[in-house]
Amino acid sequence: MSAHTTPRVYTIKDAAALTGLPASTLRYYESVGVIAPISRGESTKHRVYDEDDLGQLLAIACLAATGMAVNDMKEYVANGQLGAAAAPAQIELLTERRQQLAREAQQIALRQRYVDLKIDYWHAIDAGDQPRAALLAAEASTLADQLHNTKRR
Repeated sequence: MSAHTTPRVYTIKDAAALTGLPASTLRYYESVGVIAPISRGESTKHRVYDEDDLGQLLAIACLAATGMAVNDMKEYVANGQLGAAAAPAQIELLTERRQQLAREAQQIALRQRYVDLKIDYWHAIDAGDQPRAALLAAEASTLADQLHNTKRR
């Protein structure tokens, strides 16, 4: 006698909790085609997520966490359906995302350096070291210009 197990299904609330994506985002991703339409319960007509849906949503949540644009996520998911034939397109999409993340990391590093300089500046002020404070203020000013210029790019 074999035991027949019923596949596990999840409500939108469950799916949101398990993926970290708000229910409103899950509905939005479905409405714009990032994810395929989700099945509905026969009696309630509420969305019913299965394990495959959750797997896809977890992958989408990871892409979203990288800051990937919705249109790029749609393209990534569509390409994924094509398998190996889409490998060059997937590599290009992910390479562009990696480059953007590298630019963002540079921006963060510059901002962090600016904050460090300002902390050092105020330590110098507190210690009465005016020459050091002046040097740090000049360096912070130069860095502020860099931040302003890189922001425009």
